[in-house]
Amino acid sequence: MPQEEPKVWYACYGSNLLKERFNCYIGGGRPANAKRVYPGCTNKTLPEKSKGITINGELYFAKSSKTWSGGGAGFIKSDFDKNIKTLGRMYLITQQQFVDLVQQEIKFEGDFDIDLQHVIKNRSLDMKNNSWYGKIIYLGEDEDSPIFTFTNEDYLKDEINSPHEFYLKIIIDGLKETYQMSEAEIESYLKTKEGIKGFPIEAKLPQLIKN
Repeated sequence: MPQEEPKVWYACYGSNLLKERFNCYIGGGRPANAKRVYPGCTNKTLPEKSKGITINGELYFAKSSKTWSGGGAGFIKSDFDKNIKTLGRMYLITQQQFVDLVQQEIKFEGDFDIDLQHVIKNRSLDMKNNSWYGKIIYLGEDEDSPIFTFTNEDYLKDEINSPHEFYLKIIIDGLKETYQMSEAEIESYLKTKEGIKGFPIEAKLPQLIKN
């Protein structure tokens, strides 16, 4: 029998909170209201399980995403603080699926690989490729499998930008799906985030959450 490929957890905190959106990374396709089609992974087997995870990096929104009509994308600050609690979701996938996922996220063409043991040993890896999500972070283990997430290597304080309603709605639906949160809890969680607080999108939160 062939040896089963090792599994890893991919931990997300943005639009991939919603399983339907995340599955486009695995199986390929275009997420609802997005302007980008994802090729998917070589192995299109969907995750065997997922669960919530709290990440100690602060969520914020920055840059201008062509995929989401020019709105800000979600990032976490990589200077972790145990008092910061960003609500994430993690999916159990194969190592190669995680590598394929990162390759799609950073839009890298050609041969691509990541030394995940190096990431574990050093707690993180800066891929130095000028991509938006070029820093991979090791978050520990769960059920004997390592947990990884990714973000920008820098805190993009000069590029704070509010997310498009379509993108934020997917995050809202992902929070509902993952945590069964009330409308009030979701509003309380999101309204303080950089890119939302003080921007016009803050006033639209209650309606986006209700719909």
